[in-house]
Amino acid sequence: AAVKFTDISPLAPKPGSYSQVSRNFAEKEPGKSAMIRLFKHYIPHAVLLFGLCDLALLLLAGDLAWHLRAIQIGIDAGLWTERLPPILGFAIVCWLSLVSIGLYSPEALRSPRYAFARSLVALSVGGVALAVVDFALPTMGFWRSTLLYALGLAAVLIGLARVILSHAVDRDRFKRRVVVLGAGSRAARLKALAEHPDSGFAIVGYIAMNEAHRILPEAIGRDQAGDLGEYVTRLKATELVLALEERRNALPLADLLRVRTRGIPVQEVSSFLERETGRVDLDTLNPSWLIFSDGFSAGRRWSSIAKRGFDILVGAILLSLSLPVIALFAVLVKLDSKGPAFFWQQRVGLYGRPFWVVKLRSMRTDAEKDGAKWACENDPRITRLGRFIRKVRIDELPQTWSVLKGEMSFVGPRPEVPHFVNDLEDKLPYYAERHMVKPGITGWAQINFPYGASIEDSRHKLEYDLYYAKNYTPFLDLLILLQTLRVILFPAGAR
Repeated sequence: AAVKFTDISPLAPKPGSYSQVSRNFAEKEPGKSAMIRLFKHYIPHAVLLFGLCDLALLLLAGDLAWHLRAIQIGIDAGLWTERLPPILGFAIVCWLSLVSIGLYSPEALRSPRYAFARSLVALSVGGVALAVVDFALPTMGFWRSTLLYALGLAAVLIGLARVILSHAVDRDRFKRRVVVLGAGSRAARLKALAEHPDSGFAIVGYIAMNEAHRILPEAIGRDQAGDLGEYVTRLKATELVLALEERRNALPLADLLRVRTRGIPVQEVSSFLERETGRVDLDTLNPSWLIFSDGFSAGRRWSSIAKRGFDILVGAILLSLSLPVIALFAVLVKLDSKGPAFFWQQRVGLYGRPFWVVKLRSMRTDAEKDGAKWACENDPRITRLGRFIRKVRIDELPQTWSVLKGEMSFVGPRPEVPHFVNDLEDKLPYYAERHMVKPGITGWAQINFPYGASIEDSRHKLEYDLYYAKNYTPFLDLLILLQTLRVILFPAGAR
């Protein structure tokens, strides 16, 4: 059940309120059983294990390939210090390719067959990138025959490792054991999330603090738990999550103190859901949580400077390299349908300021004669060529000019037309907060959620946009840019 936002407490919470006091107990640095937090972004232990294993196997494959090729042509393999740079370069490029293709997604961690198929694609992409480097800088890379051996060995080793790890490693051992303080709709949301096969936690107990809000029959009453610190320890819980429905004067401070002094982290439900899902959950969100959370930090000024420098450097290179592609498809667009090759449209940018974005035209010229509309699946307004260029994102290339001008960034929330923004700000809470960062060509929402074509889709994408606006760092930008390749190669949801 969704929380009604008309019932939200004022922005300045009163002393003793749930939101204000709970932040004092919220564990900003999770305990030993939580996920690893790297540059404000959480990485599950399972992903870290598989990632380090794959990186080691890539180094091994590179070294074996080097020795194999040396034996084949009858020369000495040389000192390890001499071959380390190209082998390390091979491993890093291929590992980044594994990340970008989605080898550490929940599906890949769950299915060795899926992981092996994705690894073949990723290693092929990495091999092409290394071959280009070898062609441009022959003294910096592998011999091409050595590269071929290394890619083959890497595919075999990674495939075998995934099969072995999937059978040898119990994924449940990586799950955190959570006790939920609450038995209402918020606790029910946590229960549904925990029951998902890709969940990173298991709920070992529910404690009903107020019988009036109880909807989970398996929850025990507060009196049955006795000493809360002892009860949580007895269940071998690694975390306590506050999921209370009543927000005012309802926080059991003495109980939380007993839990916290036993070394068990305490998390507020909004922070817990943010960490587990990679999005800001609107149904449990209070304004005070946004105000007192550790996001939106002033230290990201330097991140913004680095981000702008990256946009200028890469934008200039990408625009110069893509000009022939843009020119070619501009001609094809003209030949395919009547009308201009480029499409200009006003969008809403940083701090709600309007700007004009340019794209290769993928729709008929009369597509918006009745006003702006969301694209839908098999949209009849899209031209034959337009369907192709939208799937491979070629229509987005001219937006690099907006990046160079500073109106957009490579990474950020998708810029929307003013008509949609006005409507969504009326219907979705906190929608205006997504405009506190520059809009982007790609973004956290774009790689995690299909193309939005309704108010409900926009609500889900907003949750990802708020997560990005709250937590963005160069590391998160790099992760998004890498995984954009997956979206381009496997364009699910493109319209």
